[in-house]
Amino acid sequence: MHTIEEVLSKKLYGLQYYNRLILPFKAEFLKVIVADDIITDFSPASKGIFIRETEDYTGVYFLEYKELKDVVSKYEKIKVVVVEKGKDIFDFNNHIKLALSLEGHHKVKIEKCDQDIIFLE
Repeated sequence: MHTIEEVLSKKLYGLQYYNRLILPFKAEFLKVIVADDIITDFSPASKGIFIRETEDYTGVYFLEYKELKDVVSKYEKIKVVVVEKGKDIFDFNNHIKLALSLEGHHKVKIEKCDQDIIFLE
């Protein structure tokens, strides 16, 4: 398992299969923006998203979509706000904004958001 900082510094990729993202880190998800949807409910009762954490990765299932690549073009990004597992969720300095790009061949590029990317607070 990698930390988010390791993933960013080593430029590690995630994976994408149909409506599922596989991310090489553990995190507490605060917000996910995909296409026109802003998701903030990550409870087991949520109908839009399901997050499954294992020892080695985090699986994110987008239940409203059959295929992510049909709703997220190569020019768009899935944006997430996360906190590294084990860090203080109430410290805003620990909130990390990431942009996830579907690169093709099941690869997901993971980048820290810069100021140029619009991110709804």
